[in-house]
Order: sequence, then structure tokens, then C-alpha cells
Amino acid sequence: MSARILVVDDLAPNLHLLEVKLQAEYYDVLTAKSGYQALEIAGKEKLDLILMDAMMPGMNGFEACEKLKQNPETWHIPVIMVTALEETKDRIRGLEAGADDFITKPIDDFNLMARVRSLLRLKMVTDQLLSHTGHTRSNSRPLLERIQQKNGNILLVEDHKLRAEKIAAPLEKNHKVFTEADPVKALRRAKTGVDLIIVSLVSDGFDGLRVCASLRFNEASREIPILVVGDPEDEQRLIRAYDIGINDTLMRPIELQEMQARVSTLLRRKFYADSLRENFNENLEMVVADPLTGLGNRRYFNRAIDPFFGALEDKGEAFSIMVFDIDHFKRVNDILGHDMGDQILKEVATRLVTHMRAVDVVSRYGGEEFMIAMPKTSEDEALIAADRVRSLIAGTPIYVDGQALHITLSAGVAEVDKGEDLRGVFKRADTALYKAKQAGRNRVVSAKSSGKKAA
Repeated sequence: MSARILVVDDLAPNLHLLEVKLQAEYYDVLTAKSGYQALEIAGKEKLDLILMDAMMPGMNGFEACEKLKQNPETWHIPVIMVTALEETKDRIRGLEAGADDFITKPIDDFNLMARVRSLLRLKMVTDQLLSHTGHTRSNSRPLLERIQQKNGNILLVEDHKLRAEKIAAPLEKNHKVFTEADPVKALRRAKTGVDLIIVSLVSDGFDGLRVCASLRFNEASREIPILVVGDPEDEQRLIRAYDIGINDTLMRPIELQEMQARVSTLLRRKFYADSLRENFNENLEMVVADPLTGLGNRRYFNRAIDPFFGALEDKGEAFSIMVFDIDHFKRVNDILGHDMGDQILKEVATRLVTHMRAVDVVSRYGGEEFMIAMPKTSEDEALIAADRVRSLIAGTPIYVDGQALHITLSAGVAEVDKGEDLRGVFKRADTALYKAKQAGRNRVVSAKSSGKKAA
């Protein structure tokens, strides 16, 4: 499972509908029928996200959200408020209660999953930052609030003057906004300390998708979050934008509070990631990091999974490991050169981290081989997660210096047995990987099954 999500709604049909939608995306879903029950579950379970209905009897969603954000053990969990209310004052109330985002009923699947993915990425970066700085959830709030108070540099790519002013004016109260109508100038501006890029998909003067693709091709702007503005009926272009690598969407007509929530989430993620990189570079634990990808190396992995073995022996908590290997990587290096190979390794590493849970341990184990440990995960669950990641990477090209490269991975998956050491489980997973390679590559094989073929 890629994340654990709590859905809170007093109406069983609504609860079941959201549960089914999220489980279809392989999320681990818990449910609660009241604000009181939500607080109880949040205090006991490790959650990555909460979807909270605003209007419930007893304690409503606003009150429950406020209590979650006041608790030092739960304040860090992102909350999406789900509401049928359309008045601006109700959205403001949700944001003032501490909600990170909101969606309006009837719930649109595309909008729901976009919000969920965006906030899960934020949660992942937050967890990584706290882990590397040594902060606990209860003492980390001053650190994160200090980072959040930074003003951002926002680049707006829009050639319609009135539309540009409508977006820029409210954001300029807290941030510096640079508007560019010319996409060529915008690409140059993106290389000069920008924290967020907003791109219009409704411009008549340029192709917004092409601008997004160019931003992702260019190494200087590849890591900058992109928010696109589009029309809700143009779903195919919005889906294509996600394929290119944008981070979030904002639908027209633009609602002020919604825009501010989207911008806030993306800037927080950028600032947390920047702080994480700064801390990572300064930390003595660089000795256990792979200098090319920034992932932990073999030594880091071996040390990081020690607690998983303890939990297996003491509590019977299952955990599994995956061994990923880039297919035909030697051929890539021989034909395209080692510099291109290094760029591919970095992009694969980024995608692996993005599509795994914050609690999973992801490392570059050597060469083109990556190792991932998934706590509290059976072999069957790990197989599903590994095949999903394999499919996502195979289905989306990696762009290096403007070239679209189709890269595939093979993987072996094994659940750790009681009494087994790392060498034993690695051997079983590596044997499964070898079988995946023999079977034609671009597939995942479990230690106890014949594996899954690529689509």
C-alpha cells in the first residue's frame, strides 16, 4: 500500500464510496463515522492523510480538524475537508481550522486524486525532513512553521492580462510574483531562483503543455513544482499535464481560497525539500548516502531496516523487500554515455521515492540496482506495490537533455521469514529478480510466485 488514509463521514454511502475509490488506487483506507471517532483513530494509528466531511452531528469536521491541528502528535497529518457547502465563508472556516485543502461534493474522481496525491507528497517530504533533522512530531512544529514563513518567488506564465492580474494580485500580498507572457522568457526566468511556477493551459498565444514539458526537460527547473490552470471540461489535457510531471491543477473559474490552498501546499513542499537537501548535505550521515541519487546506500539500508527485523521477531509484524534493476542499463551507458546513464539513475531514484510510502526505506544498493524495504507489508501487498511502480515508470518516458527515453525495470519481491537474516531474504528476492529478467524483463516476480507480466 502506498499510504494510509482515514475517511471520516457520518453517512455510510458516502463513506463506502470514498473507500472504494481510494482502495482502487491501492491506498490503505480506514474509516470513521464521527469527529470523535476520527480523533481516537488518529491518536492510535499512523496516518498519512485524512479526508474529513465538514458537516457531521456531534462534533463537525471543522471542530475535529481544529483539535487534530492542536494536538502535537497529530497536527502534521494533512487534512482535506470534504463539503457540500459552496459559500466562501465556509471554505475560509475550513482553512482557519487548519485544513490543508478541500473538495466539494459531488466529488469528481480526477480532482479527488489530484488533491490526495499532492498532499501525500507533502506528507512524505515532511516525514523525510523530520527524520533527517532528528525532530519528533511533537517538537518539530517550530522548525516547520519557521520554514513555512518564508516568502516564495512565483513565476506566472500567462499572456492574458486580466487573467494574470486575477491570479497575481492576491498572491503578491505574501509572495513575489513574476508574470511572463512569452514562454521563452519564462523558461529563462525559471532558472533564477523560482519556488513555484503557475502555467496557463487556456492561453491562445502558447501551448501550456509544451511549456510544462520544457520546464521538466530542463535540469535547472526540473524540481520546481508546477501548478497548471485549466478548464474542468478539458480533462484529457489535464491528465496529459500530470503525465508530463506537473504537481497540481487549479480549475477555472478560479476561487481565491482554493488557489491559496494549492499554492501554500506546493510552496511548503518546496521549502521542506530545500531544507531537507541543505540538512542532508551538512549532516554527517552523508557517509551512508549515495552521492549521485541522494538515496541511502547499502550501508544505510542495512542499518535502517534493523528495527523491522526486531518488530518481526517481537510482534510478528511482516515486512518485505524489493530488489529493482534497470533493464539493459549497460547498453544505455554504452550507447548514450555515462553522463546520460547518471541522469537516468537520478530520475529513477526520484520516481521510486515519490511512489513509495514515507515509512519505506529506499536505497541505491549498487550500480543500477535499488533496494526497498516495506514495513508491515506482506509479500502479496509488496508485489502489488512493486508492479504499480514498475508500470508507472515504464509508462512515462524519462526526459534527458530533451530526449524521451523509455526505461523499464524488473524486480524481485520477498517477504522476510522469522529467523531469516538480510542475506537470506536478499538472495531469495535476487533470485526472483533473475527470473524476471529471464522471463523477458519489465516485470515483477515474487519469491513464491511466477510473477506478473507487463501490460
